[in-house]
Order: sequence, then C-alpha cells, then structure tokens
Amino acid sequence: MTAMDEQEQRRRRLAAWRGSHRVLARRSTDGTVAEGLAALAAGVGAGSSTGAGSGFVHDPDDAVDVYGGGVVADLERRVAGLLGTEAAAFFPTGTMAQQVALRCWAGRTGNATVALHPLAHPELHEEGSLGAVSGLRTVHLTSAARMPSAEEVRDHPEPFGTLMLELPLRDAGFVLPTWDELEAVVAAARERDAVVHLDGARLWECEPHFGRGLQEIAALADSVYVSFYKSLDGLSGAVLAGPDVLVEEARVWRHRYGGQLFQQYPAALSALIGLEKELPRLPSYVAHAKVVAGAMAEGFAAAGVPWFRVHPEPPHTHQFQVWLPYDAEVLDEASLRQAEETGVTLFRRWGAGAAGAAGLPPGVSVTEVTVAGAGLKWSAEDVREAVGVFVGLLE
Repeated sequence: MTAMDEQEQRRRRLAAWRGSHRVLARRSTDGTVAEGLAALAAGVGAGSSTGAGSGFVHDPDDAVDVYGGGVVADLERRVAGLLGTEAAAFFPTGTMAQQVALRCWAGRTGNATVALHPLAHPELHEEGSLGAVSGLRTVHLTSAARMPSAEEVRDHPEPFGTLMLELPLRDAGFVLPTWDELEAVVAAARERDAVVHLDGARLWECEPHFGRGLQEIAALADSVYVSFYKSLDGLSGAVLAGPDVLVEEARVWRHRYGGQLFQQYPAALSALIGLEKELPRLPSYVAHAKVVAGAMAEGFAAAGVPWFRVHPEPPHTHQFQVWLPYDAEVLDEASLRQAEETGVTLFRRWGAGAAGAAGLPPGVSVTEVTVAGAGLKWSAEDVREAVGVFVGLLE
C-alpha cells in the first residue's frame, strides 16, 4: 500500500469511527483540532471534587508553566499523592521516563542489567532504546505470555540490578498476575538485592483485579511510571514517581535527554482532567469489559465461527484481545464496512500481533478492544447482535 493509499484509508477509518452512533470507546484522536481545544477548555472549568474549593480542575487564570512549575508541578503533586510516593516528575513521554528511571537505578545499584519480559514495551516498541541510548543490557526471565514467576526471578543464572514489571502486560493481552504472585515476585527480586520498577502505563485500571488501591500497588516497587493518554485520555505525557533522591536525579537526566520542554500546560491540564473525570470511572469500565468480552464469545459461537478466542476471558482490565483466523486486511474491511453501513464500530484495527504474544498461532489476526464510557451503553445483547453482523460481513 502506498503512502497515499494509507492516508486515504486513514481518512476513511476516521470518518467511519466519527460517524458511528455506537462505539465501545470514544478516542480523542478521532476528533479535530478545534474539538480537542474546546474539550480542553471545557474540562478545565468542569470543577474539581478534590481541589481546595476552586471549582476548577486547575485555576484557568494561573500563569502558564515555563520549564515546569505551575500546572505541571500541580500535576506532579497530585500523582505523588495518588501513588503515595515522596515525589514525582512529569516527562513528555513514557519512553523517556522509563529510560531515565532505569538509567538512574543502574547507577545506584552498580548493575546495568535490567530483567524484563520480552513482550515489554522497551523490547518491542522502542527500537532497542535501552541499549542504544542508555547503555543498559536486558535479560528475559521467561518467554511465557505472563509475568515471570517468583521461581524464575529467583533462579535466573546471572545478576541484574533492576526488575521491570509491566502491569498489565499489554502485548500478552493486558494480562495481570494475582496479588499473591506479584508480592512473591517482588520478594524474590529483593532477595537478589534488585530494585523493582513498575511500567504502570496502564496501572490506573489495575485496582479492581488486585483488589488493592493505587498506593498499595505502587508501594511494592521502588519506582513507578504512569501514562496519561492511554487510560485517562490525556493529550500526552507521563510521570515517574518514587523517592525524592531518585526523582531529583531523574529531573537532571530529563534535561539531558531533551525532556525539559518550554511549556507543557496543555498536556498537564489534560492529565488533570483525566484524573478527575476518567480515573473514578475506570472500575465501571473494567466491570463492563467482562460483560462485553463474554457476549463477544457468545456471539462468535452463535454465528458459527469455526475458531476464535477472546483473551483473556474474563479480561483483567478494561482492555482485551480478540483473535480470529482471517487476514488482517479482511477483518479491517469488515470492521470498516460495519461502521459505515450500520453506524456501529465494534472493532478498529487488526494485525498479526506481537511475535510470541500469548501463543498466537500463525494465520491468526488480533485486535485490541477497549471498553470506556461510550461502551457502558452496550448491553450483552447489543454486543451479540453486532458480532453477528460483523461475521456476516466476512462471508
């Protein structure tokens, strides 16, 4: 497909998604610049339930930030409080936040080896950044599509300075361990004198699965990174949270890595809006994702699809995967036609999936399903009906 063809296909997708009256999740990236600016302005004045009676998520008459401070510092304090850490630093990207965190820990432990999963974000989506930019070396404790076990951590044959755990492990299907398993893995790392860093890009929606609050989850680790645009629908940005001494050092490296941006108030404001509006709703999204996933499985079975998988079932968060034995192009076209012809967006993009992800067989395509505010309107019967229409478009 040429660049022009891809651009035309993207316009077609956006038109179909924007024109759908029923979707499982509305995304800010589906909108226009004008809509995004209007939503940001409206969100700031929507009123905060946690502020000091200002009536705003952040005072709109406050001066804009200049190399931090202001609304950026407000966001950092808010996140440190939510996670129960001593300090937090805002970064323009999660990639940079984690590079800096792992580099700082390598210097403090004297060991530049990081143990992480082969499906973790730095290994799959960052072009070898940990080694190329930060001089770190990575080792894998397991190739299974799950978090490593305590035994695998304990029995790894060579030392490592940092254990990085991605919660949830996205490319394995947004999967999470049990709370007992997580505690055991952290304890095993401590036995090896390794520090623990949480890739918590989607940590916000992990509370229901663990039955624990954010502070209790974050307290297991020495540092944690969280994202604002994945679950909270912010514009961009991330926070690295942890002890004062680590965060202060991270601020120095943030500057060295080019992350000391002149102004960041749009991203910071959108993050505060997400914490105010989306964070309290995430448990309802997680609960309804289980309804949606179960109804999808019933719909595929009723439609006579010879083989499919909803993974994991039930979902651990408000996101999960669907696997079908068709080419991604065929599934993309059926998904688009359903949106264009019926005004219902059930699935978005399909692909081959990450190599080795959750044992994905050859010839099978995968899509990620997110259930958010718009998805709460779907009943199980709505989902089953939509699956039936989708399967009909594959014939």
